[in-house]
Amino acid sequence: MPEDVILTSVEERIATLTFNRPDRMNALSPELLTKSIETLTRWEEDPNVAVVVVTGAGRAFSAGGDIGGMSQENAAPRPLEERIDWLRRAQRLSALLYQMPKVTIASVNGFAMGAGLGVCLACDLRIASDQAKFGTAYAKVGFGGDFGVTWLLTQYAGAPKAKELLFFAEPFDAAQALRLGLLNLVVPPETLAAQTRELAARLAAGPLVSYRYMKANVNLATTVDFRTMLDREPETHLRCGQTEDHREGVQAFLEKRPANFRGR
Repeated sequence: MPEDVILTSVEERIATLTFNRPDRMNALSPELLTKSIETLTRWEEDPNVAVVVVTGAGRAFSAGGDIGGMSQENAAPRPLEERIDWLRRAQRLSALLYQMPKVTIASVNGFAMGAGLGVCLACDLRIASDQAKFGTAYAKVGFGGDFGVTWLLTQYAGAPKAKELLFFAEPFDAAQALRLGLLNLVVPPETLAAQTRELAARLAAGPLVSYRYMKANVNLATTVDFRTMLDREPETHLRCGQTEDHREGVQAFLEKRPANFRGR
């Protein structure tokens, strides 16, 4: 029997999605994309999920698009409009990771290339093995970029660097990705899983409503002006002030003890 193309688990409010096509470097096949999107959609609304971790099995986070599947598609192509509609649906994977009201973490164990890089960058936080490799790859096969990679690279690294990474498509290592602002943390490969878990556990025990609005506001800040954010922040700031976690945080501060947040 073929293995499942994704593996999933939920433990202590931490949900983990593992791309599981190690023999294909976790290339994003239609089945993998569909099942990943279904899983994330379910977790987005699950009150028992506080944090979502995405990683890959084997030597790769994801090597990107399924080149073998593309060659078959080119042999018997569908109408362009159908292909555009499919890719827009597939890109919901990046949209969910970027927009869902929960913290998402990419735990990058190996290669994150092309669309795999886009999925990685769509997560809120990115921790990588110091052996991980990154690249846009699109120019090598005559594509333009998908899964949000052009927008995300521009936001994180700036337009000139984004163009360089896209035009030349040269691979780069975790140290360079960290310098460019594409990663939050680089660790030895043998500690990646443990440090990802530690980071996720810390977040899962935090003020989840605050995280929800912090994430939404930072995302909004990429597209609006300062005045708009000043209008927005009082609404979200004072909404967080109505939570049990706010009251607990204030009490813990006054009592000089760690806060015991409950996520509501």
